[in-house]
Amino acid sequence: MTTKYTPDHEWINIEDHEAAVVGITHHAQDALGDVVFVDLPEVGKSFTKGDVAGVVESVKAAADLYMPVSGEVVEVNTVLKDDPSLANTDPLGKGWFFKVRVTNMAEFDQLMDPPAYDALLKTL
Repeated sequence: MTTKYTPDHEWINIEDHEAAVVGITHHAQDALGDVVFVDLPEVGKSFTKGDVAGVVESVKAAADLYMPVSGEVVEVNTVLKDDPSLANTDPLGKGWFFKVRVTNMAEFDQLMDPPAYDALLKTL
């Protein structure tokens, strides 16, 4: 299992060769506050790295969810749609947003590893 991070505070975890799981980081959910709504992408829709793939709304703000890599959405977390608070209580587990079939692994390799993401957080 390999987890990487974006400067926009999304995480992506490649568990197998079929799909990668995407969600928001602890930092993102802390900054947003209590998440009350998530707008997730449609299954089957393809995105380019950096495209807006969804929206996260909280009591404080709304934030775009950016696609960390190019690929096709193969599954969305319907439990999260019903209980958006999972993005706060378990952002790296049950609070995942969607799964994507990665079409360009070089983009994944360019994302930040955990030490690089930790270093970014220290600059904020």
